[in-house]
Amino acid sequence: MDFSSSIRIVSPAEFDQQTAQTPGSERRAAIAPALGIVSAIWGGLFVVAPGSRTGIHHHGEQETIAYVLSGICEIRWGNTGESVARATAGDFIHVPALLPHMEINPSNTEPFRWVVVRSTSTPIVVNLPNDTWP
Repeated sequence: MDFSSSIRIVSPAEFDQQTAQTPGSERRAAIAPALGIVSAIWGGLFVVAPGSRTGIHHHGEQETIAYVLSGICEIRWGNTGESVARATAGDFIHVPALLPHMEINPSNTEPFRWVVVRSTSTPIVVNLPNDTWP
C-alpha cells in the first residue's frame, strides 16, 4: 500500500472562481488542478442567484453528479428544452454527457446551491447560443 498521498481540505475562501462559467451562474472549483490537487474528477460549488437562469449549455463528454444543498432549481433539457424537472435540497441530480440543459431559479429571494462532481479533472462547459431552443 502507498501511504505517501495526503488528504487535502479546501475551505470556501480557497475556491477558484476562474473555472469555466455559464452566464447566469457561478461555478467555484474546490477540487481541481488549478488548486494543486491531482485528481481524476473535478468537484466544486454551483450557485444561481434568485430569479436567474443559466444559458443553455452542455458539458461535452463529462457526466455530472450534483447534490442540492439549498434552494429550488428547475432544470430544462433536450433538443428543444422540452423536458423539465424540479430539484430541491437533499436531491441528487445526474446530467449525462453532451445533454443540452439550463438551470432556472424560480425563487425571487433565495439562491440555489449545488455540490457538483464531474467525471474529468477539468470541467468542460460548452455554452450554446440563446436561440438554440424556441
